[in-house]
Amino acid sequence: MSSTLAMALLGVMAMAAAQTAPHTEKKIYCWNDAGRKICGDALPASATDSARTEFSIKSGMATAHIDRTLNSEERSAAAQAADLARQQAEAEAMQKRRDLAMVESYMTESDLRRAYGERTALLDESIKSSRLTVSTLRSSLISLLRQAGNKELSNTPVPRPLADSIQTQHADLLRQNQILLAQQQDRSELGSEFEDSLRRYRLMKPTKAEPSAAAPAGPAATSSATPTAAKSPAG
Repeated sequence: MSSTLAMALLGVMAMAAAQTAPHTEKKIYCWNDAGRKICGDALPASATDSARTEFSIKSGMATAHIDRTLNSEERSAAAQAADLARQQAEAEAMQKRRDLAMVESYMTESDLRRAYGERTALLDESIKSSRLTVSTLRSSLISLLRQAGNKELSNTPVPRPLADSIQTQHADLLRQNQILLAQQQDRSELGSEFEDSLRRYRLMKPTKAEPSAAAPAGPAATSSATPTAAKSPAG
């Protein structure tokens, strides 16, 4: 076979391969390696995890930017950030639903104030009752301790029932004190909760200024208000 015929055959084979092979656009890859910018028409295995920019050979324009592959710690941090963002989005969606329910439950601002007033009154009564219980338990415990002290001063053993009563009374006093502290905390937070609910209520349902909570509502306001005060305020 002559060299001319061989060259012609190779040319035909190359043309056939070009026609049957899928068309893929050539790219230029640019990445950093130890602080040096490197570009080439092929991406080495050592750079597959590096951040890079891909350019079209035809236009010279950047066609894509691929961030570097994250390590296990970074993937974990990214997953935690995504989970936190999801939780925040769910909390915001829930708050919007609660706001809508609040607006639908309380036709006027006075209704909202009245509902919070009832909650405040009930909580104040609970605190008053708890304080009375704490005072009673403390007085009873002091009396029991005085009895035990008198026994010891007279060199008489403290009876087991008396010692058991002291322990029981002391445990009851500690438990009731915790209840009272929790109620006082709830009472302290209720004011802030009301202010926040009122602010969101006004944003979602702008109305004309109404009488303050201290001033009694007039007959017109009373007749137009829907009796929804017994419902618990959404907040």
